[in-house]
Amino acid sequence: MGSYLIRRLLRTLLVLLGISILVFTFIHLIPGGPCTAILGERGTPESIASCNHDHGFDRPWFINNTGKGSTFDAQYPNYMGKLLHGDLDKSIISQIPVADDLKKRFPATIELSVAAIFFALLFGLPAGILSALRRNSVWDNLATTISLIGVSMPVFWLGLLLSYFFGVKLGWLPPSGRLGNDTVLQPITGLYVLDSLLRGDFRSMWDTLRHLILPAIALGTIPLAIVARITRSSLLDVLSQDYVRTARAKGLNGANITLKHALRNAMLPIVTVIGLQAGALLGGAVLTETIYSWPGIGSWLYDAISARDFFVIQGGVTFVALVVSLVNLLVDLSYAALDPRIQYR
Repeated sequence: MGSYLIRRLLRTLLVLLGISILVFTFIHLIPGGPCTAILGERGTPESIASCNHDHGFDRPWFINNTGKGSTFDAQYPNYMGKLLHGDLDKSIISQIPVADDLKKRFPATIELSVAAIFFALLFGLPAGILSALRRNSVWDNLATTISLIGVSMPVFWLGLLLSYFFGVKLGWLPPSGRLGNDTVLQPITGLYVLDSLLRGDFRSMWDTLRHLILPAIALGTIPLAIVARITRSSLLDVLSQDYVRTARAKGLNGANITLKHALRNAMLPIVTVIGLQAGALLGGAVLTETIYSWPGIGSWLYDAISARDFFVIQGGVTFVALVVSLVNLLVDLSYAALDPRIQYR
């Protein structure tokens, strides 16, 4: 187990290194530059050159072969040197350290992602189980059709539709934001639902939940459809195994067979899909958070891309890649708990 964990951590470091190189290369290949975007029409060649010099954008990308300065004077080695010391540099626009923005915005994205996963599992697992138990029935066909629609529905379109219909037309739920203007909550962890519980402020908790419902549904619809389909497929495969027929022959009731025997063995592909969807949720959060004005990492990265804020993009994407890699590692390690036959060497 220990050697396997070490190997996986080393692979994760290599993946993060590769992602940092790709992100650095691609954002530098974009026409124009951050200084051009910042100065806009007021920018002169002299002011743009001065801005590039102040932020180091006039240095070589990877290798300093000019004969002046050290290798770490190049942009990428300089960035990686700071990264290894926990310094993600500062935003070019706001001059706020990228790490400070991450600490402020990451809890909002986590709260939204957890709510979306909860919504997906709450409806996806029962839908998949019922579809498998009532194969080729009306319910099975209905659930399969709804799952296909959910997978095919763009997040941005669904988000706008939900916001307009339930927020603007009906007025049942807030169409955007994370808290109402008349709600004041002193954060502790940055997770507003948890913070309101810790402070005993149930009015703020209710307001937070109302603001969370629409973006969570918009973000969780595609994972819900995928979980339902994978649950159905995996459970159908397990229900045809010999040990399930043996359990039925012994007289065990259907619920006991399904929940205690079949579902646990069917959970491996389901857990894998949930882990993969964690990355998809962080990616989909860019659109969802922008639509609902949610102050998380997604909307923050969208603004940074629009402004060509290179340091924010590099730090944000690298951090998201780290989170996704750690989630996938935890998913791999959970296999042994679900199936004792799996051993890591």
